[in-house]
Amino acid sequence: MKKISILGSTGSIGTQTLDVVSTHRDQFQVEGLAAGTNAELLIRQVHEFKPKKVSIATKELAEQIKPHIPSTTQVYYGDAGLVEVAAGTEAEMVVTAVMGSVGLQSTLAAIEAGKHIGLANKETLVTAGHLVTSLAHEKGVKLFPIDSEHSAIFQCMNGERRSDVAGITITASGGSFRGLSREELKDVTVEDALKHPNWSMGSKITIDSATMVNKGLEVIEAHWLFNLPYDQINVLLHPESIIHSFVEFCDSSIIAQLGNPDMRVPIQYALTYPERWISPTRRLSLAEVGSLHFKEMDYVRFPLLRLAFECGRMGGTATTAFNAANEIAVARFLQKEISFLHIEEIIEKVLEQHDNISIPDLGSIEECDRRSRELALRL
Repeated sequence: MKKISILGSTGSIGTQTLDVVSTHRDQFQVEGLAAGTNAELLIRQVHEFKPKKVSIATKELAEQIKPHIPSTTQVYYGDAGLVEVAAGTEAEMVVTAVMGSVGLQSTLAAIEAGKHIGLANKETLVTAGHLVTSLAHEKGVKLFPIDSEHSAIFQCMNGERRSDVAGITITASGGSFRGLSREELKDVTVEDALKHPNWSMGSKITIDSATMVNKGLEVIEAHWLFNLPYDQINVLLHPESIIHSFVEFCDSSIIAQLGNPDMRVPIQYALTYPERWISPTRRLSLAEVGSLHFKEMDYVRFPLLRLAFECGRMGGTATTAFNAANEIAVARFLQKEISFLHIEEIIEKVLEQHDNISIPDLGSIEECDRRSRELALRL
């Protein structure tokens, strides 16, 4: 049996990972689960999957869940708890599905402990890609992408020489507001923004999809995952989300990966690589889909994607500041403190005041993250 731990087990990716595990019960042993604040769901997951270690956000929540789970399961909390579940079990693979830059420390700890990573936390590579990839190489650890776009590229590159790759194209649905003009975006609501046309995702990533920040983070992640310069990474609007991404080779051949929008497919592929198992998802019928549409990316309509490319090319702590400012701005929008377009303004202003460090150590990254968040809160 393959032993795994899941960071972010009560979130969208975490619950779908456990759905995959449920489909193949005789193939997986869940060693550890880490959650945020959803104590009720975590308790149910513990009873169903019987992990040896669990972690939750706070000490108070840890005390709250202890009476409701078996004594054979050890309970931890906070950042230290995340690290314990990531690095302190017998898991061969750790699925990092926590949201935001909070996943960095635990991912580094898991890599240090020799665990392979099922990477759904793109912010880990966005904020510290050079540290993560370097440590993974040093420890002989593999990073298996779980984002549908990066999984598609990973699959398309299987068996191919990297030197033959001319470029990759990440597809984008366009999010909740893909049909709206800049003028029409002024009065959109949180409720409108959370209605993604294709995917079922958490609230933060759904907002990121609407602003196209999510695609920007994916571009930066792809740079580190596949060791490609930004000039070889393209983004294309594809509203159906059937082609998840594609790779063009030097002979002008293009290989694409297609499927219905269902995160369980890339999750399962990361867990079972290099094998392919029967999936719980519905099979794709191209006849039923009928037609696929594509459109060049409009960087005026989606300025934050342009900004993500600029930060990626700049390197250093620029991507850390970009991510931190976005996390705060999105949280403020979800709390209805600011308007949708103010997300852009906050990120731009944080970056205007950012002093870039080209090759930062972990301490510099954490300090940049802290300062950027403080500024984004004040703006």
